[in-house]
Amino acid sequence: MFEGLFQPTHLLVIFGIALLVFGPKKLPELGKGIGEGIRGFKAAMKTEDEKPATAIANVADHGLVRE
Repeated sequence: MFEGLFQPTHLLVIFGIALLVFGPKKLPELGKGIGEGIRGFKAAMKTEDEKPATAIANVADHGLVRE
């Protein structure tokens, strides 16, 4: 269904439409915002992966784990 969706000509047409809709002054701001959003999402995912291990370590350090 989506086999030929991102061919170079399709991407050029999408970029041209975005240029017409947002204008040449807004596109760099839009790209910067999207990049910051992606970086923030990756950072949040990375801290989510680290949280359970640190929470378990904190519980063990405080003597709340019974053996």
